[in-house]
Amino acid sequence: MALAAAAAPSPSLFAAMAASGRDDDVPPLFFLRPVFLHGVCAAAHLLVAVAVAGRMVAFCWCRRGKDGEVRGGGGGGGFRWHGVAASATWVLGAFGLVLAAYEGYLGGGGAGWSRDALVEEADAAARAVAWLLLAAYLQFWFGRRRKERFPAPLRLWWALFLLLSVLAVAVHVVTSLDGLPVPAHSWALDAVSVLAAIVLLLAGFLGKREPGGSAIEEPLLNGASETAGENNSSNCAADASMFTGAGFLSVLTFSWMGPLLAVGHRKTLDLDDVPGLDPGDSVAGLLPSFKTNLEALAGDDSGRKVTAFKLTKALVRTVWWHVAVTALYALVYNVATYVGPYLIDSLVQYLNGDERYASKGQLLVLAFIVAKVFECLSQRHWFFRLQQAGIRARSALVAVVYQKGLVLSSQSRQSRTSGEMINIISVDADRVGLFSWYMHDLWLVPLQVGMALFILYSTLGLASLAALGATVVVMLANVPPGQMQEKFQQKLMDCKDVRMKATSEILRNMRILKLQGWEMKFLSKIIDLRKTETNWLKKYLYTSTIVTFVFWGAPTFVAVVTFVACMLMGIPLESGKVLSALATFRVLQEPIYNLPDTISMLIQTKVSLDRIASFLCLEELPTDAVQKLPSGSSDVAIEVRNGCFSWDASPEVPTLKDLNFQARRGTRIAVCGTVGSGKSSLLSCILGEIPKLSGEVKTCGTMAYVSQSAWIQSGKIQDNILFGKQMDNEKYDRVLESCSLKKDLEILPFGDQTVIGERGINLSGGQKQRIQIARALYQDADIYLFDDPFSAVDAHTGSHLFKECLLGALASKTVVYVTHQIEFLPAADLILVMKGGRIAQAGKYDKILGSGEEFMELVDAHKDALTALDAIDVTNGGNEASSSSKIASLARSASVEKKDKQNGKEDDANAQSGQLVQEEEREKGRVGFWVYWKYLTLAYRGALVPFILLAQILFQVLQIGSNYWMAWAAPVSKDVEPPVSMSTLIYVYVALAFGSSLCILVRALILVTAAYKTATLLFNKMHVSIFRAPMSFFDSTPSGRILNRASTDQSEVDTNIAYQMGSVAFSIIQLVGIIAVMSQVAWQVFVVFIPVIAACFYYQRYYIDTARELQRLVGVCKAPIIQHFAESITGSTTIRSFGKENQFVSTNSHLMDAFSRPKFYNAAAMEWLCFRLDFLSSLTFAFSLIFLVNLPTGLIDPGISGLAVTYGLNLNMLQAWVVWSMCNLENKIISVERILQYMGIPAEPPLSVQDDKLTQDWPSEGEIVLNNLHVRYAPHLPFVLKGLTVIFPGGMKTGIVGRTGSGKSTLIQALFRIVDPTIGQILVDSIDICTIGLHDLRSRLSIIPQEPTMFEGTVRSNLDPLGEYTDSQIWEALDCCQLGDEVRRKELQLDSPVIENGENWSVGQRQLVCLGRVILKRSKILVLDEATASVDTATDNLIQKTLRQQFSDATVITIAHRITSVLDSDMVLLLDNGVAVERDTPTRLLEDKSSLFSKLVAEYTMRSTHT
Repeated sequence: MALAAAAAPSPSLFAAMAASGRDDDVPPLFFLRPVFLHGVCAAAHLLVAVAVAGRMVAFCWCRRGKDGEVRGGGGGGGFRWHGVAASATWVLGAFGLVLAAYEGYLGGGGAGWSRDALVEEADAAARAVAWLLLAAYLQFWFGRRRKERFPAPLRLWWALFLLLSVLAVAVHVVTSLDGLPVPAHSWALDAVSVLAAIVLLLAGFLGKREPGGSAIEEPLLNGASETAGENNSSNCAADASMFTGAGFLSVLTFSWMGPLLAVGHRKTLDLDDVPGLDPGDSVAGLLPSFKTNLEALAGDDSGRKVTAFKLTKALVRTVWWHVAVTALYALVYNVATYVGPYLIDSLVQYLNGDERYASKGQLLVLAFIVAKVFECLSQRHWFFRLQQAGIRARSALVAVVYQKGLVLSSQSRQSRTSGEMINIISVDADRVGLFSWYMHDLWLVPLQVGMALFILYSTLGLASLAALGATVVVMLANVPPGQMQEKFQQKLMDCKDVRMKATSEILRNMRILKLQGWEMKFLSKIIDLRKTETNWLKKYLYTSTIVTFVFWGAPTFVAVVTFVACMLMGIPLESGKVLSALATFRVLQEPIYNLPDTISMLIQTKVSLDRIASFLCLEELPTDAVQKLPSGSSDVAIEVRNGCFSWDASPEVPTLKDLNFQARRGTRIAVCGTVGSGKSSLLSCILGEIPKLSGEVKTCGTMAYVSQSAWIQSGKIQDNILFGKQMDNEKYDRVLESCSLKKDLEILPFGDQTVIGERGINLSGGQKQRIQIARALYQDADIYLFDDPFSAVDAHTGSHLFKECLLGALASKTVVYVTHQIEFLPAADLILVMKGGRIAQAGKYDKILGSGEEFMELVDAHKDALTALDAIDVTNGGNEASSSSKIASLARSASVEKKDKQNGKEDDANAQSGQLVQEEEREKGRVGFWVYWKYLTLAYRGALVPFILLAQILFQVLQIGSNYWMAWAAPVSKDVEPPVSMSTLIYVYVALAFGSSLCILVRALILVTAAYKTATLLFNKMHVSIFRAPMSFFDSTPSGRILNRASTDQSEVDTNIAYQMGSVAFSIIQLVGIIAVMSQVAWQVFVVFIPVIAACFYYQRYYIDTARELQRLVGVCKAPIIQHFAESITGSTTIRSFGKENQFVSTNSHLMDAFSRPKFYNAAAMEWLCFRLDFLSSLTFAFSLIFLVNLPTGLIDPGISGLAVTYGLNLNMLQAWVVWSMCNLENKIISVERILQYMGIPAEPPLSVQDDKLTQDWPSEGEIVLNNLHVRYAPHLPFVLKGLTVIFPGGMKTGIVGRTGSGKSTLIQALFRIVDPTIGQILVDSIDICTIGLHDLRSRLSIIPQEPTMFEGTVRSNLDPLGEYTDSQIWEALDCCQLGDEVRRKELQLDSPVIENGENWSVGQRQLVCLGRVILKRSKILVLDEATASVDTATDNLIQKTLRQQFSDATVITIAHRITSVLDSDMVLLLDNGVAVERDTPTRLLEDKSSLFSKLVAEYTMRSTHT
């Protein structure tokens, strides 16, 4: 129902007002003339009448068509407050009818109808018709509609009616004070209108339908019903919002927050203590309407046409009720703030003994106090609803961005890095939510300026035009700096994106950087990116000082211009008028203070909305790339016909071409080929992930996918395996058995309840892959796609997985598996041999064995690898099962215990302590004084702080001095002789005003300088601390937590915290100034002020206990959203392939609600406090007013007492501002606390040692001696290496073998000092490595890690990050590692781009790049950690050959899953349970049939030859 918003003040008033202006005979403005005001009122009520009549006609029409349906709706529960609302409208209608008759009688009684009388009669008649129609609608129609609440437009109309009725009363009071008569029937109408409006507003708030007889089940499940919970047990109440069920008075005074504040005061709040959200505030309640609105505006074309404007419109439509209601509150607040300045002149005249006001003292005080009460109430609810709207906007945006992130195409993914996407939800969505504070300022500023001009016009006449001119000049002066700020803000955000992207990549690959000794080089890269960012930050901050100066100086500038205009026009300046003008300028200060913020925020929000809109416009994965048929509808499970696909979407260079194959239900298809031949891309085309240029892809049934690089979510192992499915214990056990996970889980401290670190950081590569396979198996899909998952596990486990999973559990399923292991091929029904993006050969193993060279190359390479085993007799396989299981149990005993318990920092008694990833730590209790002190003294040791305070104190003294001068020097009335001449009055005022403005400029500049310096120091120190942290810190800290500090917390420090600190100091200085001025007149005010201040500080302390913890919870709850988003983006292929998008969207909604809860209650807690502070400060103001009007006339100077009242008008705002600033600072300073927390991370040993005696060519021999080596990951955990004593002779090749978890990787970590020995020592060329610097050690050793890593940049920067080698050396290294030709084919050659994580290179190619790095480095000691796991056998053989040539005289230590990789070693070391079990040459160990090594080899050979 579109109801108009107007209810005019009562009839006959305007005639009285028109008869006279104020005492200086200023003619009334046009909009106060009776014709205009009655016309507006009549039109508004007529519009309401038409809207209600239209609704009733529509209802009758519907009823005629669906009679039974309507009648049936009448049952069920009753409607609270319905009868009261109907009665109130009948009363208003009846009263309107009586009034219309009375007006008719008055108008018709004289000599015909005048124009004014006609309009008054029309107004009265329109009122009567509108209210009678509304009463009939409520009485006869509304009850049958089964609505849960009164319609929103109706409630809005009632609120507006109350506002306008109160305004009518205010105008009556002012008219009465001016000595004009107000007709009795006008007072009567006012009384009826205000009382009825209050009743109607109460009904609007509290009216809702009582629950009926039927059970409402669905809303209970999704939390969408407000009434469903009333019949439910108490456990639902715990989740319910305290706000939803609160009564009217409780909502009005924010008393509904009482229980939560009591809990927060009693104990430290946890997230469980925070109540749930109102259904309308949760993502589930918001998202459907937001998406509907967005689609309606942008069209259905996958969000392609989304613009910032359309996004804004969709948001406004979604939260329109909040927008409308806050507009109403803002209107009430702004009208109420101008009542004080309007009445000050009257008060000064009263105090001066003016006869016209002789009996009006008490009425004046009442008007001041009532205006104050309305001002306080409306402001509190205005701010609360604004924040609620902001929370809703943020939730809706994050939800829609998350959903978009899950469906991005591969090109879109490459065009946006994860860092940029994270910034969209962590910074941009936040900023849009924050803009809710400013959304009404754009129309409020003209309104406030208009009302100010009206008051100035009524006191100073035409001089008000000068004030208007000055205000316009000030506002225009802000346009250039505003435009500069927009530009700087955009640049700042772009630089931040680049920095966050680099930081994110570095954190992911920190282990590699530590092993290579590159971390400080990459830190300098981050510091350089930050320098570019801070160049824009500096410009942004200094531009903001111009804005600050313009607007702090604005009220003074406007006052000077206005008073100079009075002097030039000869308008006499009396103290009453001067004070009224000064009070008006002070009220005008608020919009003028806020305008720079509003403009800056508008600019920032526009930038953020543009970024979100452009993200929502990104191309999505086409839904029609793959034709998906339901399970069982076809015998063909997968079919690709004439397929042509390309990752680059360019038809010139397709990735896959001429693809034709089909897989029948239940068949096994193997895909093999050399590195980069298109094997993984083949799986991607079946999944629909790679853009299709032509052809057709069909699949039949559900799908499960196991990626080559394991994607594991942080969370429990069990949750990773179940992946959203219900637990079926029998099936779960079967899956664990098939994937060899049972023994691993037994060792883990919490079994399958163990929390996995980010990206599965506390699991070995093999364990991650087996969990991935278990996840796929548990889904029980129809089609399984495996992208070489067996390469990450050892030979024995690989055989077991192949046999149990592919040949056993999945025997009846369709399976496509990519593999490099030739031994797994004979079991396939169809083998596809890939070469150059084509299927080179296809058929069964025996058929294609002799039919083409591609397959023969792979098989021959495999045979070459097995030649070393020819001499072995493999017949003794009978007793292997028992012995190998014995080895397995031994070998796994330390398996993940060591990895999982890294860094468990608390003792074992604490159930949480064994978990690697702990809950994010947060400080408890008050923020320590040291945090503030550290922040203040970081820049220049705090030398600038006294100057900032001095400048502010000087500003305050000069400001008060200038106002004091005007109040003292201006005469009280025309009859009094002024103490100084008009020109002296103005000149002194101008001088004082100029001085105060200068102080503001100086203060703003010093503050920004200190803020910039502090932010830079905090950033540098935190990043040095993070980069120097030991590896254990990164293993146990999800990168989301570190990124949160580097983005959100750093942003607060960059742009907010210095202003917040300044705000506290400045507001205290201003408060002291106001109290000083007020006590000049009435020192008795201290009698009230001291206990009021004491009560204020009691409330503040009571409140801060809860607010502080809520703010910390907001910080803690934000990281999981970012982390979940980052994980979802990384694993989007897996999520889509399993069809789990809805599950992940639901998890994101849950995390968003968990973040919104503390944020919402934090906002409510702030308003709870401010409401009480406002009430108390109004008490002080009321006391001083009552005291003033009761003093004998002439006892004190009326001008000075007027000045005290002028300042007193701002007392409540300032008192609340002091406490609000203190609380806000304590909330915001938590960002500094969190950064300081990370500045205190214990560092690794020094990078270099001063008295290093290392020679330039150390290690020259390459001899490594392990002497009684004991290693463990934490003091309370068991040893992983137990007394290892081994010598690795210089220049020899040593292979280290052993089952998963035997301590192989720990030995390598100890060699590189990722973890230091607890007992014993490691000597390299007779030097104890613990006595030299970390960089000196790591830079002299080389490693090819298990997980190949490439960084964003170029091929050159990946091979040589430190820039130490020439291009010819780099080309030579590329040729050695078989990548030279591949790079030469690329257009940019060495400058060819590498995208984030090296995703435009295959995993095998990435491994070859790692090989290129060590060839360039040519160290005397080289470690290969399962370095050829991701390449085919042919490439593996090439790598081994290259290594033999390039590192013939180096010490090479190889950890390998492929036994063939260690067979040509000079020495083999077999580890078992952290102990060296066997150590000898491979030949000798193989000769001894009882050796564990020979049994491992036999097992591998059996597997390789059994087919």
